Amino acid sequence: MIAPHSFSCRITCVIALFLLTVSGCAQDSYERRADIIKTHVGDFYDHLKANRVSAAVHENEQIEVMADQMAETVLKRAQRQGTTQVEREFALMKTARETAMQNWIALGQYFSIRQQPEKARASYQRVIDTYTDQTERVYREQAMRALNDLEIVSEHAPGPTP
Repeated sequence: MIAPHSFSCRITCVIALFLLTVSGCAQDSYERRADIIKTHVGDFYDHLKANRVSAAVHENEQIEVMADQMAETVLKRAQRQGTTQVEREFALMKTARETAMQNWIALGQYFSIRQQPEKARASYQRVIDTYTDQTERVYREQAMRALNDLEIVSEHAPGPTP
C-alpha cells in the first residue's frame, strides 16, 4: 500500500510538472507568434525592396490578422486567466497593431518616392480609417501629416494663382 503522504507528494509533483509544461507551452506560443510577426515584418520590407508591393501588402495584412486574433484571445482570457498572461498577450497584440500601422505608413512613403501619390494617399488613409483607437492617435496624426506633405510634393497639387 502507498502511504498517504507519499501519494500526495507524487500528486503534487505531477501537478507541478503539468503546470510547468503548460506554462512552457504558453511561453513557446507567445515567442512563436512574436517570431512570426518579425518574419512578416522582414518579408514586408524585403518585398518592398524588390518592388513586390502586392506581396508586401499581403505580409502586412497577415500582421493585422494576427493582431485581430490576439485581441479576441485577450478578451476571452481576461475573464478566465491571471493577469500576467493576458498582459503579455495584450502587449504582443499592441506590438502587432503598431507594426502594421508603421508598415502602412512605410508603404505610403514607398509610393510617394516612386511618384505614385494616389497609392500613397490610399496607404496613409488606411491608417486613418482603420486604426481609430485613442492609443493609436500618434500614428493617425503621422499619416495625416504625411497626407499634407504629399500635397506639397505632389505634381497634381494646385499651383499659385496669377
